[in-house]
Amino acid sequence: MTTTQMVLAGLGALIVILSIVAIFDLLPSLRIVPDDTKFDFTRFRRISFPISALLSILAIVLFFTHGLNFGIDFKGGTLLEVQAKSGTADISAMRSTLAALQLGDVQLQQFGGAADVLIRLAEQPGGDAAQQAAVQKVRAALGDSVEYRRVEVVGPRVSGELLAYGMLGLIVAIMGILIYLWFRFEWQFALGAMIANVHDIVLTIGFMSITQVDFDLTSIAALLTILGYSLNDTVVIYDRIREILRRYKKMPMPELLNESINSTLSRSIITHVTVTLALLALYAFGGQAIHSFTAVMIFGVVLVGTYTSIFIAAPLLIYLGVGEHREDADKPAAKPKP
Repeated sequence: MTTTQMVLAGLGALIVILSIVAIFDLLPSLRIVPDDTKFDFTRFRRISFPISALLSILAIVLFFTHGLNFGIDFKGGTLLEVQAKSGTADISAMRSTLAALQLGDVQLQQFGGAADVLIRLAEQPGGDAAQQAAVQKVRAALGDSVEYRRVEVVGPRVSGELLAYGMLGLIVAIMGILIYLWFRFEWQFALGAMIANVHDIVLTIGFMSITQVDFDLTSIAALLTILGYSLNDTVVIYDRIREILRRYKKMPMPELLNESINSTLSRSIITHVTVTLALLALYAFGGQAIHSFTAVMIFGVVLVGTYTSIFIAAPLLIYLGVGEHREDADKPAAKPKP
């Protein structure tokens, strides 16, 4: 039995055991957060807002001064698709062999079957002649152990177009979120969620600038995933806020926001813990190919996204004027004077 089959068999057995436990109610209900939790989250807005503003400014400054570590997708380079003749590619051995050639950034990624490997070489100084020389070095190093299926050179023009389309995708996603929330809630909710999402993206880009993780197409995918996850968490809290706004017309907004956050806190904790465990497993055992993706996701989803939904997105509604006219709506209209 292969390792993959063993893992799938173990997951199947775990699902059966958990199903039996749930059906026969063998374990008592677990309350992560008590139902009567009354933690005052909104009082921290006088601290969280200045800290977030300072960190956002720092992230923007780092972006323009320190920059990002653009990967081959955005810098240009050479792409080689190879297939191991033995039937199974030894990624570790191939990476060690190619690292000794000193060709700069070299990325290996397994795709399709166990024998298929995608090799990305950074753009070599010296033009096309240098690129072809790098390809010949790779061929000589790997020898006859692999079959070359495809060799492509990604030039600066193509890489620039990829970067432009990636940034355009982020902007379109943010605008789509704004329009969606505008229709589902009110414009104040839409603006608050958009500010929170932009805050997440800015801080995540600052993290990428500090750590210099590869910024490539997988990083764009991570940023889009962070947008979706942060939006989902924010919408859950916003939906509860709207529900309580309709129920309690005279409750002060800070108290109402605290009630909404506390009532969804158990769901938020369970979701974030499970996502964190999955991302940590990917970071530890997923390999170099998705290292940048998981690192960005851990920071953006687990650290920034959780903080933003509770300490930024919800308290923003106070300053956007949500709930100010509830009492006025309940008052009878004044009778016209004769």
